[in-house]
Amino acid sequence: MANQLHTLLDLWHEQKNARNWVLGTIYKTIGPCYRKAGAIMLFDDMGRHYGLLSGGCLEADIQRHAQRVMNSGEPKTLCYDGSDEDDFAFQLGIGCGGTVHILLQPLNADNDFLQLEQLRAQLRDRRHCHYLQKIPAAGESAAEISTAEAPDRPARAQLIERTDGQWLQTPIAPVPHILLMGAGADAQPMAQLFRTQGWQVSLCDPRPANGRAAYFPDCTGYRCHPDDLSTQLDLRQVDAAVVMNHNLELDAAALRALYLQPLEYLGLLGPVSRRDRVLEQAGLTLEQLNASLATPLRAPVGLNLGGEVPESIALSTCAELHAALHGADAGSLSPADTMKSDKKTAVQA
Repeated sequence: MANQLHTLLDLWHEQKNARNWVLGTIYKTIGPCYRKAGAIMLFDDMGRHYGLLSGGCLEADIQRHAQRVMNSGEPKTLCYDGSDEDDFAFQLGIGCGGTVHILLQPLNADNDFLQLEQLRAQLRDRRHCHYLQKIPAAGESAAEISTAEAPDRPARAQLIERTDGQWLQTPIAPVPHILLMGAGADAQPMAQLFRTQGWQVSLCDPRPANGRAAYFPDCTGYRCHPDDLSTQLDLRQVDAAVVMNHNLELDAAALRALYLQPLEYLGLLGPVSRRDRVLEQAGLTLEQLNASLATPLRAPVGLNLGGEVPESIALSTCAELHAALHGADAGSLSPADTMKSDKKTAVQA
């Protein structure tokens, strides 16, 4: 979670007045780059930095420039060109070949700390917004926050032109809230993986032996029947859910509770034959359920990674859920010809 925006803002908030800070933001990239526009990083006057603007290869040099920004109180832009033999990025042998433009700005009372307190409040209140930073033309630092509806995924940062100059507009979304319907032993590695992504995790399981806080750190538990969950949790605030009670009646009740909620992902543990039995007991058809969701029901849940133990199922589910939340297809990033070559190598071996 160390690179998640809400974690960075919480860390900065705790030491806001005790340290001098600089905010680093990627505002433009050209070609292949490790991070994209909108990525942020924080630097303090103790020489420490938090977050990443590259794969870790540029951060030491960016820190050096950040210290100069602290000393001068003036913002600064940097450009690292991985395709230019004379550029620092090329000399490091990074190899990505892309160009990244970075804005460094001091954080102080004069510029209202670039609205980071307000941005943190938006995230804590689970409100979508746009964070705007002015690209300085005359040494000024400025930031604004504008309210926004939940955007279609994936939402990307972009440079916009206004009458007062060029601004980077970054869509900001609340931390995804994931609900596990069922908190048995196999839910533990799943909850743990979800938490490493920085997601908010809630659990619902009425059985006394399940969902113990010691086994699900930093998760919120609801020890109630799925039929009663809506009286304790606003299900409209849930982005995704995985149903894994290992009990037909409880799984059916979970689907009934989640039916008509605007979920971006709903997974049901178990094979297709079990899915049909759960739907029948819930009094729902697959068509009814899918019509109420942003994406179709995933059952069996997860990507085909070849594993069957709880840790493997957790990994495949987390990967599929991550892709759904980011509007990705969960396919391999390798070119098709590379995949064919790998397959031939495997056969020959």
